[in-house]
Amino acid sequence: MNLPERRLWWALRDSRLDGLKFRRQHPLGPFVLDFYCHAARLAVEVDGGSHDIAGRKESDVRRDAWLKDRGIHTLRLPARLLEDDPGMVLARIREAAARPQH
Repeated sequence: MNLPERRLWWALRDSRLDGLKFRRQHPLGPFVLDFYCHAARLAVEVDGGSHDIAGRKESDVRRDAWLKDRGIHTLRLPARLLEDDPGMVLARIREAAARPQH
């Protein structure tokens, strides 16, 4: 895990965020999710600079569609946001986890 991911893991681990249990580096099908909350059917992906590489955005879109087909919502967060405004990140995760999944 990179530094932003480690910081986020510290806030999510041991059900620290509203009692939600997150797993890190969770394998699911052909993918490994940065963070996953089964109860909320929520994948949280931290996107760093590597996501700006040609072809990566298309790969992310296919991955998110694959997860959506299985009832899992993907919340993508720029790594920079984790560094600049961690409170905003946690608010966005709370909001996404509270959203009913269909």
